[in-house]
Amino acid sequence: MVSIMQDDNKNAAAYWSANLRLITFCMSVWALVSYGFGILLRPLLSGISVGGTDLGFWFAQQGSILTFIVLIFFYAWRMNRLDKKFGLEE
Repeated sequence: MVSIMQDDNKNAAAYWSANLRLITFCMSVWALVSYGFGILLRPLLSGISVGGTDLGFWFAQQGSILTFIVLIFFYAWRMNRLDKKFGLEE
């Protein structure tokens, strides 16, 4: 009985650790795109034209929003795979 509980605790810890790595990755990408490309690196990206405007402005206005939407779908897809891996799928 104790061995089963230890296995469950190890499984839960591994699942939570994988989930935190995924969240950290998604938040890092979001921060890089929204703060990095849209604010901090905007002057460096101003020479690149996208859709009639410079790339830094595009990231600040639309790129960060589109990246966030893509990250939502990526997170859901990866969590479904993670749930299946740990036997927690619906």
